[in-house]
Amino acid sequence: MHINDFDYELPEGLIAQYPVSNRENSRLMVVHRESGSIEHKYFYNITDYISPGDCLVLNNSKVLPARLAGKKDSTGIEVEFLLLRRKFGDVWETMVRPGRRIKPGDIIRFSDAPFLSAKIVDYGEDGTRIVEFRYETTFMEVLERVGKMPLPPYIRRESRESDKERYQTVYSKEEGSVAAPTAGLHFTEALLDQIKEKGVSIACVTLHVGIGTFRPVKCENIEEHKMHFEEYRIDENTANIINKVKASGGKVFSVGTTSTRTLESAVSADGKVKAGHGDTDIFIYPGHTFKIVDHQITNFHLPKSTLMMLVAAFYDRKRILNAYEIAVEQGYRFFSYGDAMLIL
Repeated sequence: MHINDFDYELPEGLIAQYPVSNRENSRLMVVHRESGSIEHKYFYNITDYISPGDCLVLNNSKVLPARLAGKKDSTGIEVEFLLLRRKFGDVWETMVRPGRRIKPGDIIRFSDAPFLSAKIVDYGEDGTRIVEFRYETTFMEVLERVGKMPLPPYIRRESRESDKERYQTVYSKEEGSVAAPTAGLHFTEALLDQIKEKGVSIACVTLHVGIGTFRPVKCENIEEHKMHFEEYRIDENTANIINKVKASGGKVFSVGTTSTRTLESAVSADGKVKAGHGDTDIFIYPGHTFKIVDHQITNFHLPKSTLMMLVAAFYDRKRILNAYEIAVEQGYRFFSYGDAMLIL
């Protein structure tokens, strides 16, 4: 399949730069795969489509305030870090700008009160740097005070203090992502309570979203594309909940492509979700057979992206592109802070 098979025209004005005032007031496009019909609703209407005995699967990964601005000690030049992942202890792999001027041995100072600095200890892969942080109190406490949320590049503004709350799901728990699992941004605690009261099971998986979510597919033949590894975890309780729902005939609603990738990475030979902790580089594109996920809640994704390919695999490439054309015509808001789609 060619990369252009997953392209569409999007007016720049439809790329959401800010979230709506109330999370659950985002618009919701409901796509019925069997009939091909489309409904236009609001996200709080999601409860109308989930039945007692079904299961909602959430990715509870928490976004780190992973963007740091500092200065090189020896020259005073401005330096920006984007934390990618902890390697061990206080040693992290980071993206660094300007990369050409930052070499092993350099010291970058980010803050004096609270104190935070980093020493470049080595080169990493794809132009990254391996750095060791030095700080007061605990690293996460300092990061919360000094760091900014790593908003995607298509949000063309500086991160605000309010983004620390809004670019985070209300159920986030496990720190480790550099991007939000954005389909979950529409849920409020009250909406989740309504869903539970209907007799719907809530299960949480963890997949720490990596920088690969921002990186474009450069291969013309998409099957040559290689995904970056991302860390995931599914505990025994979650696996048991999902397997019980599947066995009883209930439907699994996956919230976001990250939850979908996690579930489809953890299927055992007998077709059940297997508890475990590891890394996944699963790449889902048309031709994939979904073994666990029955319905999907997702946002509107970038043209030619791996996320676009995943939703095309879940439905149908031509029909999903048609749904996107309708979303453009109807003025839906796109990408991370945008509106949602429910694929039934």
